[in-house]
Amino acid sequence: MKMLTVTPGEEVIETLTKQAADQGITDGAIVSLIGAVDACAISNMLAEDAGTDIVSEYRQPFELSGTGEIRNGKVHVHVVLGREGDSALTGHLHWARVETFFVHAYTLALEDG
Repeated sequence: MKMLTVTPGEEVIETLTKQAADQGITDGAIVSLIGAVDACAISNMLAEDAGTDIVSEYRQPFELSGTGEIRNGKVHVHVVLGREGDSALTGHLHWARVETFFVHAYTLALEDG
């Protein structure tokens, strides 16, 4: 298992993609994500058309947890975001900025076989 880390001033998807490549992980599981972000964009499917995503951007701090995968070097993450007022949002993560805390991604590479 490898831990990938996103630190203040970095974007989550971009940083995880680069660090996975640096670690030689082209295909694998993101078993767990934990941390906090200061802004992000997530999407969910349109109720009448599952092929269409609705992307929503937020500029506020969120606690973050999630899982995902790395396929052919591309990071794909689904998250749960907790915000002020004890409410949560969930969806496919398009981007997120870390400015205050961190995000750790615990990953397992798929073995060739």
